[in-house]
Amino acid sequence: MILIRPGDIVTIALTLLFTVTSSQAAMPVVGSVAPEFTLKSSTGRNLKLSDHRGQVVMINFWATWCGPCRQELPLLNHLHEQYQKAGFTLLGVNIDDRADTAQAMARKLGITFPVLFDNEKRVSRLYDVNAMPSTLLIDRDGRVRYVHLGYRAGFEARYESQIRELLRK
Repeated sequence: MILIRPGDIVTIALTLLFTVTSSQAAMPVVGSVAPEFTLKSSTGRNLKLSDHRGQVVMINFWATWCGPCRQELPLLNHLHEQYQKAGFTLLGVNIDDRADTAQAMARKLGITFPVLFDNEKRVSRLYDVNAMPSTLLIDRDGRVRYVHLGYRAGFEARYESQIRELLRK
């Protein structure tokens, strides 16, 4: 008898999704320059990735319908608040069709990092996002250093270690 826990179903689904789509394209390769983009933010201003050159940047692609995203976002917010004064910025790229739905969820979760709206899916296609959430860490020179697909409890400790490493460089 095989026992499958509820959390395993999400992992299996993400693995299958990644396996099926990974033969078509891939997220930016570690060491490559992160593709430039500009998106409207929750403040109404347009934000460009290159505006954050010189900082360590985390890009987190998320959606309101994604359970692991809802679990991860408050933990990411904590990292944002803890390390922003040290040169770290977090950009939460929401892929929902409606920005108001994403804004409501961000407010409910107390999110303070910039939320960007990719309702046309241009940036998520540019980054070939195949799993929710998808997270990239970019160094001060704009190069992708880490890519994380999906979320499981405890990933935030790995994120923090990687953020600290990149901030020291």
